[in-house]
Formats: sequence, C-alpha cells, structure tokens
Amino acid sequence: MSRNVIILAALVGFFLIFGLWGCSSYNGMVDKQLAVDQKWADVQSAYQRRLDLIPNLVSTVKGYADFEKSTLTAVTEARAKATSININAADMTEENMKKFQSAQNGLAGALKSLLAVSENYPDLKANTNFLELQTELSRTENRINVSRNDYNAAVKLYNSAVMRFPGKIIAGITGFEPRAMFTADAGAEKAPTVKF
Repeated sequence: MSRNVIILAALVGFFLIFGLWGCSSYNGMVDKQLAVDQKWADVQSAYQRRLDLIPNLVSTVKGYADFEKSTLTAVTEARAKATSININAADMTEENMKKFQSAQNGLAGALKSLLAVSENYPDLKANTNFLELQTELSRTENRINVSRNDYNAAVKLYNSAVMRFPGKIIAGITGFEPRAMFTADAGAEKAPTVKF
C-alpha cells in the first residue's frame, strides 16, 4: 500500500472513532438530562401533593372559630407564593433554585406554625380529619425529601458528564449546561436549641 492510502485510512479511522465517541457521549448526556428532568418532575409532584393537602387542612382548622386567623392567613399566603413560582427543569439556575426554595421554605415554616399553634386546641388535635391530614403532611414532607435527594443524585451524574473532560467538549459544542442542585438553607448546619 502506498503511504497516502495508509495516512488516509488512519485519518478516516480517527474521525470514525471520534464520531462514534461523540455520538455516544452526546446520547449519554441526553439520557442523563432526561433523568434530571424526570427527577425534577418527581420533586414538583411531591411539592404539589403538599399544596393540595393545605386547603383541606385549612378548612378543617377553620372549623374552630377561635383559632388564630393570622396563622391561617400566613399559611394561605405562603401557599399562594409557593404556587406562583414554577421552574422548568431546563431553567435550573442557582438563582431560580433559590427563589423556588425560598417560597417552599416559607410554606413549610407557615405549616410548622399552624401545627404548633394547633397544640393549644385539644378539640382540634382530637379531630380525625386533622390527624389524618397531619399524618399525610408528614408523609409528604418525607416524599419531598426523598425526591430532592433523588434529584440531586441525578444532577450530580449529569453535571459530572457535562463538566468532566472529554465530555465537556461535546457539552460545549451541543449546548449542555450544568444544572443547579438543592442546597441546605443558611444556618441549617447549626443544631436547633431546645429549651424546657
């Protein structure tokens, strides 16, 4: 064989291998991106479940006329704020994630206040509907935590594929961007103080 044929065959082989590797890398990133999108949908579903339980909880609590109306108002307003912030999985920036987390944390805080104040009302605490809703909210909070952890695991795999060499080359060419993860709230590293 002539030298030119060998060089040409080597170049064709190189570009063929590079093309196959590029296709494989691209398809892997697409799969990981779809997994992140699916996990984000699971997170939103868990948060939606909590949002759906709140009107029933508020209605049950409203039956007790002397219950603190400011607490009910705070829960209703926090729910409205939480429903007003919707993020598409493709727009998972640090800033958008912080807005979403802030709204959800406000709702969680309002619910904690509602449940804490309910301790002062023995009739409410004994109400079967209230107890069932309280149990469902607790289960939902656990689902939210699991969904957030699953989402973070999927984002880690995706970001690793997008940010590590040589996948970074394909990601840069094809427009794959890293996604934001859920992070702990400021001050979460400090243990709460319990006073008796």
